[in-house]
Amino acid sequence: MTIKPLLDRVVIKAVEAEETTQSGIILAGSAKEKPQISEVTAVGPGGIVDGNEVKMYVKVGDRVITAQYSGSPVKLDGVEYSIVRQSDILAIVE
Repeated sequence: MTIKPLLDRVVIKAVEAEETTQSGIILAGSAKEKPQISEVTAVGPGGIVDGNEVKMYVKVGDRVITAQYSGSPVKLDGVEYSIVRQSDILAIVE
């Protein structure tokens, strides 16, 4: 199965969080923050959204930063994804 987003939606998959701090301390599962850097796995076609034309600026494979609690979580074939609007993406990581 695949997820095909509509309009200005983007499917992202969180990049695994670091398990150790820079000083070498290993973090317990409850101490880890929700990762804000994700990889784009699918992009909608854009189009007219709320009466305005939306051009898609992200592409599959981009690493992006999103707001911490944005998007709708989806689990497919045991993998967790989030579906967000392109406007919820704060930046592209290069």
